[in-house]
Formats: sequence, structure tokens, C-alpha cells
Amino acid sequence: MEPFEGKSLILGVYEPAEKDGQFILTPSSKEFNQRTNGKLENILKIAGKKLKCGKSRVLYGLDESFPAVAVANLGKQDVGFDENEQLDQGKENVRAAVAGAVTSLREAGQTEVAVDSCGDAEAAAEGCTLSLFSFDELKQEDKRQTAVNVNVFTAGADDIANADASWSKGVALAEGQNFARRLKENPANKMTPTIFCEEVVKNLGSIPNVKITIHGKEWAESKKMGAFLSVSQGSAEPLKFLEIDYDGGKSGDPPVVFVGKGITFDSGGISIKPSAEMDKMRADMGGAACVVSSIQAAASLAIPINVKGLVPLCENMPGGKATKPGDVVTAMNGKTIQVDNTDAEGRLILADALCYAETFNPRLILDIATLTGAVVVALGSTAAAAYTKSDFIWQTLNDAGKVTGDRVWRMPLFKYYTKIMTTSDLADLNNIGGKREAGSCTAAAFLQEFVTTDKWVHVDMAGVMMNTNQVPYLGQGMSGRPTRTLTRFLENLSNQTA
Repeated sequence: MEPFEGKSLILGVYEPAEKDGQFILTPSSKEFNQRTNGKLENILKIAGKKLKCGKSRVLYGLDESFPAVAVANLGKQDVGFDENEQLDQGKENVRAAVAGAVTSLREAGQTEVAVDSCGDAEAAAEGCTLSLFSFDELKQEDKRQTAVNVNVFTAGADDIANADASWSKGVALAEGQNFARRLKENPANKMTPTIFCEEVVKNLGSIPNVKITIHGKEWAESKKMGAFLSVSQGSAEPLKFLEIDYDGGKSGDPPVVFVGKGITFDSGGISIKPSAEMDKMRADMGGAACVVSSIQAAASLAIPINVKGLVPLCENMPGGKATKPGDVVTAMNGKTIQVDNTDAEGRLILADALCYAETFNPRLILDIATLTGAVVVALGSTAAAAYTKSDFIWQTLNDAGKVTGDRVWRMPLFKYYTKIMTTSDLADLNNIGGKREAGSCTAAAFLQEFVTTDKWVHVDMAGVMMNTNQVPYLGQGMSGRPTRTLTRFLENLSNQTA
């Protein structure tokens, strides 16, 4: 235990197997209990009755080497997959319990913390790393959260090497999500399309097997991306089209293409939004943030797969050259679009990006966007919506969400929705359709007109863009969801032959 002296400590315990039984100690908790001559068990007998699942309690004076010890209730032992909830409840319990413990220790002034692996070092690392994130870099230094250093506590563990490796993986996954959170939290004047690209170069540019290419307006014009260009023309900020290649798989293997909506600020354009909470539209590039962050995590973990990230970036502003309601624009594939609502702009920039994605003969295409308010009404913040005709893609993505706790839910792609979007007075398509109902479904049907393959999935993540109190280990603010699910999706695909 010498390397941990002077640090505070998080220990996990499981709920009693019987109603009036005693808490069950993890291997590390047992080791610590022996070191303290049974003090931990004695205190739990007295003070542990009100310690609920996912909660923690900070104890002092148990051992002179550890100024504070937070005991975290991990729930019932051997809890696994919950069919009704579609997630691994045991992993979620670890994330939540450890997150609460580490934030309590930070509030108590502790800055060095050793963390029990709690039977799942990866989940424990995720809980710690995600809960300690705070976006306060624009505040004066004395108003910022104190940095806390955490590492895994392996005393009593049967397989220390495996615990260390799992902990490192959890940190990489969580740091990817935190990168997405940071991109989304930055105000729009400090996260323009140009700055977004600079941040990606800074964070991904030195990772092995990663190549970054940044295109400008002339390139988009050469590709005849009329839909993308139409959205950008109302802003003084120049558009960018970011292209990221991660070559982690075999040379020549077709890439998985991720496409992310990158509206760095969405005023609604001429169809301007209400002023209330318009500031939150700094995160309308949430899809783009998740794409670049999941690629960062995949590359950091050296997942053996080829990935291409495509991110169209611009602002949607009501400038003098802005697209007007009723204008008709032409996408890269030659289809014309009547723009009846300039606030339905995300689907326009994605349309051209999807056309471009198909030029790479991809293994599959996934696009992700904060696309509709309708999906928030449908699913709230519990899950992102997924639209695909491929059962294989759906199952692989759904399996990823079960493990990460950041779920997806399959939605329909009926011809009924396509008919709504292909009914237009002036063009091949209308960007909003004639009805308010099923807005997320009709948006997906619109995007489907710009892919020719069934190996495509659209993820509408608007409902999971922010966190209030839904996910206990994230805290308030932009959530960075579902970055870990996208990364796990890539890992799952790397293990598949289909």
C-alpha cells in the first residue's frame, strides 16, 4: 500500500444478501478492513444502514495513511444485464457510486484519490473521470474546480494487470466523452468552425494512424455541395469541412464512416428561434463533437478498424445573404430541396456529407446529429433515437449502448414518412414536410434520400445533448453523449466479420 500513502481512498461494498445482513466487502475493502483490524466492518454495522445503492459516505480516522475514506454502495452483488432497462445495471451502479464518492472527496478538499476497482475497473474509471469534469476554463482561477488525481487501488485484487488495463480503457473512453463536452460547452465565439478544426488538430493530430484534412468553401463548391453552402451563406464565419482518417485496421479494408452535424451556432437563420435558451444552440454541433471524440477514443485505444469522420461545420445565421424560406437548393447528388424552414438546417448539411460519404465505398455509414426537438418529446433524455433498415447495424449499436449505459432506441423508417418529405411544390424534396407530427421520423426519411445503401444508420441525439440530473455521474451541462456508445460500436464492429 505504500504508493497510496497520503491519498484518500474509495472503497466499494455490496448490499447485504439478506434483509438484516452485513455489507459484503470487495477484495480491496477486505484488505483494508484487515489492515485496520476490522474498523471498516464495525463502522458499517453502525452507520451503514442508510447507505443506499449508488451513494457514498466519507469516513475519517480509519487509517493514518489515508486522510479520508469514501465507502460506496455498489448495490447487489453480481447484478448484470437488466432486460427491462436494456443496460448492464452492475456497471451503472459502479459508475454512479464511484462518481458520488469522488465528488464528495473533492468537496472535502481531497486532491489525490485511490479508487477500488469495485469488480469493474473500467466502469469505475468512467465514473470518476466523467464526474470530475467541469467546464470552468473561462472563469477566473479562484473560481475553478480543484483538480483531482485518481488512479486504481488494486490491494487485494486477484489480477492487478487486468485491473490496470481496464482502468486505462475506462479513462480513455471517459476522456473522449469529456472532449465532446468541452467542445459543446464553449461559447460560439470561442468555438467557430475554424476553432473547432484547430481543437481537433490539437487533440488528435499527434495520435498514431490519424490524418486530418480541412477543406474550405472552394472545395465544397467543387463538390457541388449546394445544400451545405446554402446554410453557411448567412454567416460571416467561413465554413469548414473536416475530414479525419483513422487507419487502425487492415490496409484496403473499407472504412466505417461517421458523419456529424457541425452547426457551431444555430440561430434558426431567417426562421429565427425564440430568444429563450438560444445560447444552448452553441452545442448544435453535438453530433460533430461526438464523431471526433469517439474517433479520438478509438485511436487512443488502438481499436483495429478503419474509420473516416466527416464533419460539415458552419453557423446558421440570418445575414444579408442568408437562405430565405421558399428558396430551392441543389445537393451533391443532384436532388433539389425546397427550404421552407431555415431552422431545419442540420439535415441540409448532412445531406451533402452523406453523398460524399458514399464515395468511399464504406463498410457502413453512421450519421449523428442534434437534429429535432421532436425526438426530445418522443424519448426525452433516456436514449438517442436510431433509424436503420439493417438489423445487423441496429443490433451492434444497441449492444454497445447496453454496455455503456448510454442507450439507443430503434425508430421506424416507413414509406409514409418519405412521402411527406418528397411532396414539394417546387423541388424534389421539402426540408420540413407539411406536418408537425413525427418530426424526427420525417427528418430521418429526408436523410435517407441521400444514401443509396441500406448499410446506414441515423442517430438523432437531441434528447441526450444536455444533462440536468438524469445521469448521476455527469452532473449539469452538456453531456457528451453518446460518445462512449459510438466508440464501443466501433470496437464491436472490429470484432465482426460482416
